[in-house]
Amino acid sequence: MAASTPERAGMAAVPRRRRARLLRDNGLTTALLLLFAGSLLGQWASGWHVRNAMLAEEGQAPIGMIAYLADPAFLSALFENWESEFLQMSAYVVLTAMLIQRGSAESRDPDAPPRDRNLAVQALKPGAPAILSWGRAWRWFYARSLGIVLFTLFIASFVLHAYYSAAAAAQEAAEKGAAVRPLIAYLGAAELWFESFQNWQSEFLSTAVLAVLSIFLRQRESPESKPVAAPHAQTGA
Repeated sequence: MAASTPERAGMAAVPRRRRARLLRDNGLTTALLLLFAGSLLGQWASGWHVRNAMLAEEGQAPIGMIAYLADPAFLSALFENWESEFLQMSAYVVLTAMLIQRGSAESRDPDAPPRDRNLAVQALKPGAPAILSWGRAWRWFYARSLGIVLFTLFIASFVLHAYYSAAAAAQEAAEKGAAVRPLIAYLGAAELWFESFQNWQSEFLSTAVLAVLSIFLRQRESPESKPVAAPHAQTGA
């Protein structure tokens, strides 16, 4: 027997509820990726205009917008920023595991018992990641996997930044008829380290500011903040 109209309406509502729940459960990542995509498009478009303005000043032909995606200057700037972000996150993850800032929402509570001791026993808990039951070496790796992967992404971004920064410098030198430095020589160039340090210092400063401000200031319902009514001395969110 065919389903009645109310039954069909109820069946059709199930996928909508599932989609709404999926969006709600992944809203933070979705919003951040959309902001990333919008910012990347903005960097691409504005960088393309800047690049062509520089080429016009030098009396050279403009570069196409699609071709600009492979331009060393664009890729160097892209990975330069990724490098600093992954450095900041990897350092933050590791340092917060070892160091304390009393009163900060960004710090673990020094008076609370360790939450991750005896992982062999905790591996038996319902829902525990299966990797914890694979042996001591796997537990050691998984217990540090977030910092390891973030630091690996930092190294990869730094290598790509250095490679494309050297390529951009070589391209500029060739356009001016100057000598082109090999990649190995460019690794010791002040330009490369200036590009890196100017971003690293800002990342470490912003993280330190967040750690201190979260002692005294609040953001309602944010897991990066203590509860609004929490005392300033309370440590951890």
